[in-house]
Amino acid sequence: MRLRSILLRTILLVTLALAGAHFENALAQEQQPQAAAPAPLAETPFDQAAKEIDKAKTQLASLQDSVKSNADNDDALVGLATKADELSRAVITISVNLRPRFDQIKNRLAEIGDPPKEGQPAEAQIVTDERNALAAERAQINAVTGDAENLSIAVTKLLNEIIEMRRQLFADTLFKRTEISVSVLDDAVGAFVHEVSEFSQALSSWTSFVWKFKRFPLFAAIFLSLASALILVSGSYRLFGSYLVRDEAIENPSYIGRLSIAFWSTLIRTLALSVLLVTSFFFLNSFNVLRPDIAPIIGALFAAIGLVYFVGRFVNAIFAPNEPHWRLVRLSNLGARSIGYCLLAMAVVNALDYLFGTIGEAMGSPLVLTVVRSLIAALIIGMILIVASFGKPMLARNGDPDAPGRHWPRGMAIILRVVGAGLIVSALTGYVGLARFVATQLIITGAVVATMYVGLLSGKAISRQEMFGDTFFARFLTRRFNLGPVAIDQAGLLVGLAIYAVALLVGIPLILLLWGFHVQDLQLIAYRLFTEVRLGGISISLLGICTGILLFAGVYLLTRWLQRWLDGNVMARSHVDLGVRNSVKTGIGYLGVGIAAIIGVSAAGIDLSSFALVASALSVGIGFGLQNIVSNFVSGLILLVERPFKVGDHVVSGTAEGIVKRISVRATEIETFRKQSIIVPNSELINGLVGNWTHRNRIGRSEIPVSVSYDADPQKVMDILLELTAKIPLVMRNPEPHVEFLRFGPYSLDFELRFFLADMGDGMTVRNNLRIEILRRFKAEGIEIPLPQSDLTIHREAPPMLADAGRDKVPSQEIPKDTPVDEDERPVRQLRSRTAEGNLKS
Repeated sequence: MRLRSILLRTILLVTLALAGAHFENALAQEQQPQAAAPAPLAETPFDQAAKEIDKAKTQLASLQDSVKSNADNDDALVGLATKADELSRAVITISVNLRPRFDQIKNRLAEIGDPPKEGQPAEAQIVTDERNALAAERAQINAVTGDAENLSIAVTKLLNEIIEMRRQLFADTLFKRTEISVSVLDDAVGAFVHEVSEFSQALSSWTSFVWKFKRFPLFAAIFLSLASALILVSGSYRLFGSYLVRDEAIENPSYIGRLSIAFWSTLIRTLALSVLLVTSFFFLNSFNVLRPDIAPIIGALFAAIGLVYFVGRFVNAIFAPNEPHWRLVRLSNLGARSIGYCLLAMAVVNALDYLFGTIGEAMGSPLVLTVVRSLIAALIIGMILIVASFGKPMLARNGDPDAPGRHWPRGMAIILRVVGAGLIVSALTGYVGLARFVATQLIITGAVVATMYVGLLSGKAISRQEMFGDTFFARFLTRRFNLGPVAIDQAGLLVGLAIYAVALLVGIPLILLLWGFHVQDLQLIAYRLFTEVRLGGISISLLGICTGILLFAGVYLLTRWLQRWLDGNVMARSHVDLGVRNSVKTGIGYLGVGIAAIIGVSAAGIDLSSFALVASALSVGIGFGLQNIVSNFVSGLILLVERPFKVGDHVVSGTAEGIVKRISVRATEIETFRKQSIIVPNSELINGLVGNWTHRNRIGRSEIPVSVSYDADPQKVMDILLELTAKIPLVMRNPEPHVEFLRFGPYSLDFELRFFLADMGDGMTVRNNLRIEILRRFKAEGIEIPLPQSDLTIHREAPPMLADAGRDKVPSQEIPKDTPVDEDERPVRQLRSRTAEGNLKS
């Protein structure tokens, strides 16, 4: 019994121990951190490109379906064209991103080389495996690139289809024919009455709702709009105040003044009103004041107001009905008013047609009402043109604007009548869309083109020589920056170009919008113009070119600043030699220009490898015609590095002698002592003999020739010369001066005083002072400086033929050679002949 209890107790303890051990193991496993799951492999560029290609294919299929379903919606086609263009650029980017890896593979395969042929030693297995892997990857990249190219072609085809659809829609809209009959007019009258009723109800409900619940947002929108317009107007008046208001005190304004007033007054005031209208619509819509059915009507109302105001400003600027001395065209007062009223009336008709058409679309009016409205507008404009063609607006021959005018030029009158009759006939035959489009373009496009023309004329007039100086802006620049006449004239060129840019950048987009383009079209055109202009197989980015030019200018200016800083601070404070400073400045300048050129070309996106053919052709030209230029260039680099002479050295090269003023990579400028600049090619200085008086130092020997009579004591003369030289502080004592007894001359004893100067530049002054002292001392000591002597012999022998006549022979004279001239100073000396007493022989 006891044994059984012991066994049971032992079994229980073992079981509990095993259970505890299992529990501890389980607990330890739970407490241990789980092993991290293997990280997914990073995607290779090939994998990313393949995914992007698949995504682009899906987008292309979606775009194709959308184009088919919106074939008759021009606005939708514009948005789809923008998306297709973005997809095309994305596909091109895929191929561009794979190009670096493809080039790496290509270069590596070229390094590895082709596999060994039969009979050649086998290569290492690792090389074979690498070649096979690279070849496989290259094949994959080629496949993806091929898919990208095919996809790009498909996208381009889709873009062309969209353009063709939009062109066809535009043509169908213009040349769509509608039957004009009495029943159509009756239906239009009924629809008009119904439209007026619905519009009045909608407008009444909207105004009451706004007044009750949106009063504060309404006033806030109006206040912000007025504030924006006032800021623009005030700023414009501060900058262009003199060009916005005509000065009545000026009786005969200049042509440039009239052009400037016409252009800027029309542009600035129209822009101010446009800002007011656009900001008003924006704030009203942002503050939820406009309902969806009222918003397009308010937008059309603002557009109509802007159109009428623009035409009114244009008429007042060009024709000046009440101010003939500011008029830009040769019209009489009556003609200017009549033409102005006709243009304004046509603008009002077009604006009302557009406004009523927008109201009809918002109210859901039938198409017949739109057709009849356009018909009436076209008929009115056509009749206005025909009536205007019979007027007499041209200025009288005597130049009096109040006198009755003359008829239109015959060609102009015929054009007006043909256009007016064409509008009426087109409208009555059912081509109402064409008539409406032509009538609209006659007014708006004509006004925009005329304003652009005035702006171009203003820019041309201001760009003329000495024309800009009479303007207010030129006088302001003169006072503010103290500019001279030449600088003001050059500023006139810049102002003229700026006016050209303003006229074109404002006018051309407006004309494109009027002729059926959308804002997205203009954005796409601008993007392609600035980022991708193709000339054959070459793609040019105007934006990249501008960026490259700016970077080049920035690096160049930085180089110039670094040159000035090093020269004025580092080298000047370190008392570096002037020639070393010039060499360092020149080297930094050329290095900076080279770096700036490389950065600019790279930023412009120009592939330097494309210049390989040009460089090869240029090398042939260098071998024949440009070898001298290259020789001078290399010689200039040698001069800058080796420095056989430097700026400020006194050099002698051939017939040129003077001071080196500038060393460039092509030629060296030497200024003679007569202040003449001689440009010597560097190759001549390298290949020829060049004497440099100041190469190592500026120490140089100077000589003064002295001649005395034979009566003088030579030793005394030498002592006097040395004594006078010792009194000159600039003369060096080591080597000491000395006097050389040169020769016994024909009439004098010749000496030469030789001494050294620490600076060759002081030689002329020292020699001049010494000569004066020598002459003064010789006079005091009674030492004579002889003049050149000559013997004159006169023979009185009669010729045999003239013996009986007793005539004398013409005397003759013999003059020995002149005294040697001081070659150092080369003075111009007048030789005088002296007849010594006792030397005259007869």
